[in-house]
Amino acid sequence: MRLFSAIPFTLFSLLIYNALAFTTGSADAGFWSQPLVTIDMVSGATFQLLTSDVLITVGLFFLFIEILKATRIGTTALLDHMFSVLVFVAYLVEFLVLPQAATSLFFILMAISLIDVIAGFSISITGARRDVSFGHGEMH
Repeated sequence: MRLFSAIPFTLFSLLIYNALAFTTGSADAGFWSQPLVTIDMVSGATFQLLTSDVLITVGLFFLFIEILKATRIGTTALLDHMFSVLVFVAYLVEFLVLPQAATSLFFILMAISLIDVIAGFSISITGARRDVSFGHGEMH
């Protein structure tokens, strides 16, 4: 169970993208620019929520969960950080070598993964520094 809780949620964005890109042949921008929801606004404008917009929103939600998970301490947190780095490396490798990943959507998801890595380590370091400072203050 501990190992499962260390799995980065940003991995799910990568898996969703890959599942859609490789099974629907959606390497072209046509698939990602299809509107999923169209709403006529009071202003007279038409709001369209595209397939790519939904995946970016899902990726941002997963990033939020990862930032919450970064506040944990212990072995699970360390595993989570290591797996987050591996997920980012997977994004980077796919972006560089696979034509299906050469899209702005994939680049944004990769940037979300990078933010997860940076935020996870930053939050952990800040928390550890605070713990050390607090412990040091008690000794006097």
